[in-house]
Amino acid sequence: MRLYLIGAGVIARTHAEAAAKLPVTAELRVADPSPAALEAFAERFPDALRFADAEAMLAAEPPREDDIVIVATPPFAHLEPVKLALRSGRHVLCEKPLAMNDAEAEEMLRVAGECGRKLGCCSVRFKGMAHMEAVKRVLRSGALGDVYHATFAHKSERSRAGIEYQPASRWFLDKSKSGGGILIDWGPYDFATLIDVLDPAEIEFGGAWTRRPVTEADPADVVFDVETHAGAYMTFRGAGEPVRVHYERASCAHGEACGRAEIEGTRGAVRWHPFDSKQPVYIRYDKGGSIVEEQVETGPRGDLTIFDNPLFHFWAELQNGESLSNTGRRAVDHFRCLSAFYACAETGQKQTVAIAGAKGERA
Repeated sequence: MRLYLIGAGVIARTHAEAAAKLPVTAELRVADPSPAALEAFAERFPDALRFADAEAMLAAEPPREDDIVIVATPPFAHLEPVKLALRSGRHVLCEKPLAMNDAEAEEMLRVAGECGRKLGCCSVRFKGMAHMEAVKRVLRSGALGDVYHATFAHKSERSRAGIEYQPASRWFLDKSKSGGGILIDWGPYDFATLIDVLDPAEIEFGGAWTRRPVTEADPADVVFDVETHAGAYMTFRGAGEPVRVHYERASCAHGEACGRAEIEGTRGAVRWHPFDSKQPVYIRYDKGGSIVEEQVETGPRGDLTIFDNPLFHFWAELQNGESLSNTGRRAVDHFRCLSAFYACAETGQKQTVAIAGAKGERA
């Protein structure tokens, strides 16, 4: 197969490393207008064909059915490369967030349909990890009884993209380039995880908020208009009882850092760390009137890392028609959750998003 990378930065290099683990040989092509970025990429992948222009790269040879293009540019530069790649006759895997707004996401989906190509998003980095599959097995077993509540919170004290993390990439702080702050940066992973576990057909945002706590390290020489702390109260509706979800995410908070994911039912609860596969999964239930806590067997950790998963899941989708990849309508619906979150926070009005199933169908 041939893998075409639009963008030659850090994230593109992780995809190229993932390609080396595929069960098929992947020939690399990469395009970036920055000579320095191309040179750095060539140092790690000297056999890759390099181009200064994505259009020239995609036009250099006719498409094959198993070609994959990965758009690894900042969010404001997703739409046009995605459309260009789809119209070249190739399947496209786009970095998260998928788009800058709902209109862009829907346009990508429309072009993918017109071209008969797959469109996927890289928000699935944590899907398929051993600890995540263990949580799903607990839920499917019925051990928790009727599931009714979930807590999903991850707060860092100082880990803002563009400041403490990748400080040279100041575009993270500019909403016109990034699309938003911590929600648009980590929300794609959070919603992919929550939807994978709880499998809702619809998500209602009952209340949401965003804030930007002030620190003495805040830059004054660049645009800084994105949130670094956000939260929401949501209702996930599916086949069973509605599940009320408390959600919080922060890259900057004056409160204490924490990481917690817990799902509660009438007969028990399961707790885990979604973003650290080395941490155990616990189930808690009543025995003789007292709480008992047991560690859940997760099985061995796989060979794939979170950086490998997006490409592997997407490649499996092309091979088998089913995988843990978020493609087509499902990818767009996941993105629409972020837009609905912002809309709820800005207007104070409830927002509802229908979620396509694993095969891209809505109930």
